[in-house]
Amino acid sequence: MSVTLKVEEREVRPRSLRKQLRHEGKALGVVYGYKVESTPISFDEKELVKVVREHGENVLVALQIGGKKVNTLINKLDMDIFTPTIKHVEFIAVKMDEETEVETDIVLVGEAAGAKLGGFLSQTLFKVTVAATPDKLPERIEVDVTELAIGDSITVADLPEEKDFRVVTEGDIQIAAVVESTLEAELEEIEEAEAEAQAADADTTTDDSEQTSEEQAEENKEDKE
Repeated sequence: MSVTLKVEEREVRPRSLRKQLRHEGKALGVVYGYKVESTPISFDEKELVKVVREHGENVLVALQIGGKKVNTLINKLDMDIFTPTIKHVEFIAVKMDEETEVETDIVLVGEAAGAKLGGFLSQTLFKVTVAATPDKLPERIEVDVTELAIGDSITVADLPEEKDFRVVTEGDIQIAAVVESTLEAELEEIEEAEAEAQAADADTTTDDSEQTSEEQAEENKEDKE
């Protein structure tokens, strides 16, 4: 899938120009790569935010610049940590028939069978590296966990093969597993400890009772003598 983004070349000086562009709702970036020299650009910030929100960062972005179309991928997206605004973007121009490697999100879908029985679904891997031509890169990989019982796990090697892309990440890395609930295990340990303590108290009480009876019998014997 490809989306189009209209951009304009920009000057890097004076520095006040950057502030002016941002004040106008523009975001700043640069494009470089296949048959493209490094070129500073600006564009409508809201347009790119919408693209990323709807299609993810692996979407093929066709830049319209100077009457020319340049196929690119987002190489680096620098967002402000306090506000949902773009600080800077690096677009890398790509060759459409050449594979490229990117990271893509892993999304678990469904409710694990083991979770319904009190287990806990733990995800340990959230991204994998995939290789594909720029127009075939996946936005995300969905992993069905509905059949996972307590003690079961899914690794990268368990991912189904796809015709559009291949997974580069090592196959023995675990993605998710269903484990026994830590809380339930802790409660069981507490109950066992309490039961053992009660049993110990009962044994102590019995011993004390037997000792008291023996002492009383001894005293009665002495009185009779």
